Amino acid sequence: MINYISSFFAHLPSREKRFTVPTLLTLSRIVLALFVVGAMVLHQWSLACILFLIAAGTDMLDGTLARFCNEKTQLGAALDPIADKFLVLSVFFTLAFAQSPLFHIPLWFVLIVFIKELILIGGALVVYYKTGSLEINPSWLGKTAMFIQIAFITWLFACYFFSWVPIKTYYTMLGVMILCAMASLVHYLWMGFRYMLSSDFNK
Repeated sequence: MINYISSFFAHLPSREKRFTVPTLLTLSRIVLALFVVGAMVLHQWSLACILFLIAAGTDMLDGTLARFCNEKTQLGAALDPIADKFLVLSVFFTLAFAQSPLFHIPLWFVLIVFIKELILIGGALVVYYKTGSLEINPSWLGKTAMFIQIAFITWLFACYFFSWVPIKTYYTMLGVMILCAMASLVHYLWMGFRYMLSSDFNK
């Protein structure tokens, strides 16, 4: 899998490898994720909340700048979902293992999200290996699932910040996230199955 990922980036045209401002913002999200995790491990929940909000803000800012400044690149398009998933999964894994003062994220939920992302990445690499190209277009359902996950983490940090313990809301949001993650996975699998049956994949 690592070889396929390296091959994908290696075969990008030079004009698509430019480190534009939006791409640098995307990379900063990956770096900020490490600091968010560090703050959580040290039980600095207020700092973790602030850093996560900044990281989430770069998610909105990089896409807006790329469109507004006409700086869309394949490198940026490939790194953006990777940065999103790295940020969310690193926080979820930390919440599953860290001794948090209020809520504990079940490990089985983290594994569901992690396996879902592995399946999507694996499917994308199969398409790239077969066709030699890969166009990354997240579905509206995938975007919705990611938005809900980011909103949930933001809400969770707010609970730590203000010492809220709304148990019913927590389990409701957890259930919504699971449903969205599974619906997104089924949708992407259906899209992948249809594409593999198409002439573009089999030519």
